[in-house]
Amino acid sequence: MSNALILDGKSLARSIELSLKERVNAFNLRTGKTPLLATILVGSDPASATYVKMKGNACARVGMLSRKIELPDSTTTEELLSQIQELNEDPQVNGILLQHPVPKQINERLAFDAISLDKDVDGVTCLGFGRMAMGEQAYGSATPAGIMKILDHYNISLEGKHAVVVGRSPILGKPMALMLLNRNATVTICHSKTKDLPSIIKEADILVGAVGKPKFIQGNWIKQGAVVIDAGYHPGNVGDIDLEAAIPNCSAYTPVPGGVGPMTIASLICQTMESAEKSI
Repeated sequence: MSNALILDGKSLARSIELSLKERVNAFNLRTGKTPLLATILVGSDPASATYVKMKGNACARVGMLSRKIELPDSTTTEELLSQIQELNEDPQVNGILLQHPVPKQINERLAFDAISLDKDVDGVTCLGFGRMAMGEQAYGSATPAGIMKILDHYNISLEGKHAVVVGRSPILGKPMALMLLNRNATVTICHSKTKDLPSIIKEADILVGAVGKPKFIQGNWIKQGAVVIDAGYHPGNVGDIDLEAAIPNCSAYTPVPGGVGPMTIASLICQTMESAEKSI
């Protein structure tokens, strides 16, 4: 039986939703308005449709509104940009989420960067990333922001710790590394071209698996006493880390499922609430 602390994102997300419910009510009483998250789904990817539905359900649980915009597979970049601009200009909309991935004919980066900084509650714009990296006010990418909330809630000390982030995607690995750096961790970013990955992971006080490959990180790569954050999710309820083999070495870890996933959505709706509050 392991003594490792389970970093329960599911229960933390529930408590965040309870406090958000109160904030939504207070906002409604004060302004007569209800915070609104607009989601854009381009194409018919079933996993993306499920994620969008989950985000809509989370809004409903806390009393927020969600507006779902569904566009066909054949949508062009110009058509998507036009839709985003419409939402940017709509005073009722507090947050805009463009579900990733989009069909390949669309310039996704151009579309992300068209989202107004004030409504970029998923933290996907270059401007938002740059501001966050510089320690300025911006909404952080939802998954790394959720991970930071978990670490704070469980009082995991970051200052001076060696954090290893495995993965460098623009909405997960890169912002995660910068958030940890801004909190005085010493950060190493690894990726598919990193040489001798196991020995680097072995040095991690805090490990974030964000590589997108099931059970890629092996249990015997984990240093004794490390805090392990698994940001992956794959069929069969497995993450990017072979957790079963890793747990004996961990001091704390996020389970899969029920760790990082619920906190991604909690961060998204938190940031939508913040945007609504700032709008007044």
